[in-house]
Amino acid sequence: MDRVVLLLIILIYFAVLLGIAFYTSRNSDNESFFIGNRNSKWWLVAFGMIGTSLSGMTFISVPGTVGKGGFGYFQVVIGYWLGYFAVAYVLLPLYYRLQLTSIYTYLQQRLGQNAYKTGALFFILSRTLGATIRLYLVIKVLEQFVLADMGIPFEASAIIILGLILLYTYRGGVKTIVWTDTLQTTFMLLALVICVGYIMHSLHLDLGSTWAAMSQKGYTHMLQTDIKSPGFFLKQVLGGAFITIAMTGLDQEMMQKNISVSNLKDSQKNMIVFCFVLLAANLIFLLLGGLLHLYAGANGITAAGDDLFPAVAVNSGLPFFITVCFMVGLISAVFPSADGALTALTSSFCIDMLGIKRNPTLTEAQQKKTRLLVHNIFALVFLGCVFFFRAIDNGSLIDILLKMAGFTYGPLLGLFAFGILTKRNVPQHLPIWLCLISLVATFGIDLVNNAPWYTDKLHLGEAMGNALNTLSNNIFHGYKIGVELLIVNAAITFLLLSVFAVKDQQKPQNT
Repeated sequence: MDRVVLLLIILIYFAVLLGIAFYTSRNSDNESFFIGNRNSKWWLVAFGMIGTSLSGMTFISVPGTVGKGGFGYFQVVIGYWLGYFAVAYVLLPLYYRLQLTSIYTYLQQRLGQNAYKTGALFFILSRTLGATIRLYLVIKVLEQFVLADMGIPFEASAIIILGLILLYTYRGGVKTIVWTDTLQTTFMLLALVICVGYIMHSLHLDLGSTWAAMSQKGYTHMLQTDIKSPGFFLKQVLGGAFITIAMTGLDQEMMQKNISVSNLKDSQKNMIVFCFVLLAANLIFLLLGGLLHLYAGANGITAAGDDLFPAVAVNSGLPFFITVCFMVGLISAVFPSADGALTALTSSFCIDMLGIKRNPTLTEAQQKKTRLLVHNIFALVFLGCVFFFRAIDNGSLIDILLKMAGFTYGPLLGLFAFGILTKRNVPQHLPIWLCLISLVATFGIDLVNNAPWYTDKLHLGEAMGNALNTLSNNIFHGYKIGVELLIVNAAITFLLLSVFAVKDQQKPQNT
């Protein structure tokens, strides 16, 4: 009976989203879909972006990391916080000055058509993988704790959920998502606070005694001072800052919402308010992680990592309303990242790859027809990626997410850094090849440096694993690359672009 009630609540939740989509998409056009007619309220965007940034990955995986890494993840969060200031006061003024619909148009104006297409291509790859791994995690939890007992298979769950996301993003795009993200962020934060409060109450703890109990278990340990460790605090902070610059400031999904605000000043207000709230929200997620581990220890629950929060919320004897809060919070966490990604990928592919805004022969109706077709295709791509991640899943997914970001956002960061920090150009045919070389080189470096991780995740043979470990010790002498992988990749891209740069400062010919 409880499972039926949960499913009914989820369906009601979707009905509310569809109602908002219907209301906000009235009289919408292509500009509404792409940039919300540049009429979004900055405070709505700021609040809604919290849900987009946190996602189901944060909701599930971050609390699960506390058992092994304590509050070490907060080092990365501090880096995130610093990065938002760079986005607000370096990148946003650039985007508003150029009046961009797609932020990758900057690369076209600065470095030419090949660089423009390369930047858009890496964004499409990055956001597709990032959004679908987050979506997969939530569908996995829903299947494990709700749908499997009702005989609904994973494949059917994935198809239904993606179909519902497609429905409420189909017409309104950004204009709709600004409002749906606000609703979903509200539910997610309410669920988070309620779960923290009730677990503290069930353990007979107040805030002070909670902190003391977590400290005794080592859960509140934050600063990692071993410079060779991937968790070394300086690497985590710097890596987090550049992750924000790349995954927010150079990401069409995140910037699409920001540039939908009517003016630069309000957009910057949005970014600064957002970064402070995000700092507090991540701290609460880590607090929740400590409480979950305390509760699990007191009640004989052996689940860990991504399975801990669902196990405590659904199968530990807590009241049913906590299970409801968990499920509503979970779906509220994932859908802002999935719906925004679907819209942003549609926008980027239509504008950057197909050039529908640059084609004067296309009518509004023809542009809309193309946009809807691309939207449907990306929904199918999302579905395929979800099935792929189901096939390779073998543990906590947050490490995989951050590593993928290092590989795919690095070239994008290198391209923008070269364009902003230098006045030189590169031969028109080279950007895509230099970025691919950087990607391959970064993968090779990380494969050797983090040989045990790849041996485990890719199921490499013992002989291959031993050979890579030996090579890693000989080259890196115990130093482990962590979230700074993004910086390594961007630096290689920047170096390659600099090596092949030409002094001609004329604008490249765009074709």
